[in-house]
Amino acid sequence: MKAPRNDFKRRLTAGEVLNGFWLSLASPVASEALSLAGFDWLLFDGEHSPVDVAGVQPLLQAAATGTASAVVRPAWNDKVLIKRLLDIGAQTLLVPFVQSAEEAAAAVLASRYPPHGVRGVAGATRASRYGQTEDYFAVANQEICVLVQVETGEALDRLEEIAAVDGVDGVFIGPSDLAASMGHLGRPGHPEVQAALKDAAARIAATGKAPGILATNAADARRYVDWGYRFVAAGVDVGVLMAGAKAMLAEVRGG
Repeated sequence: MKAPRNDFKRRLTAGEVLNGFWLSLASPVASEALSLAGFDWLLFDGEHSPVDVAGVQPLLQAAATGTASAVVRPAWNDKVLIKRLLDIGAQTLLVPFVQSAEEAAAAVLASRYPPHGVRGVAGATRASRYGQTEDYFAVANQEICVLVQVETGEALDRLEEIAAVDGVDGVFIGPSDLAASMGHLGRPGHPEVQAALKDAAARIAATGKAPGILATNAADARRYVDWGYRFVAAGVDVGVLMAGAKAMLAEVRGG
């Protein structure tokens, strides 16, 4: 049995635009259903949702039903959390709150086995199909995709240094946290923030790395793609659920 290959990384490296969706419900049912919806990737959020590492595994198992690639955001840039998420089968990680090239390099090192990193070695994990793959350790390092999240003005000032770190495959801009750091808490649509987002896409692309971002609606997602972002989450599960439920209720009441 061969080890799984990382289709998300292959397609991102090839220059494709990948349309994603953000999951924070921590529900295997939602995970399985949305994996069949046609998205290129799904993000499982371990930072701002009530799920720990053990709770992520059933989400990954459910999503394996469909065709969407899985991306997992750990709660922090922590080598223990990264090791555990990789062991349960995550191949693409979105590491939050990376402020410097040194922090980006630490995330990469945590995702690689020695001698190229510091990831601890375990045998019978879900990542290696419980020890049944014949080539897992031979290909594991090259199949890991590391995306780092830049979400403050200070990190934005170091954008090129962060993106240039070997092993960083993409740089994700967090509009809400960036807006807060720029003095526009709760207003990512502020013109100053939007101008920074547009500039960031061009700066990341100029380094040869892929820019990514989270949108909360289709119109924003299309605009971000036009600006050069290449992995874009077009919405968040809770937001879509609430908007749909409220629209239905309004229609029922109006009728």
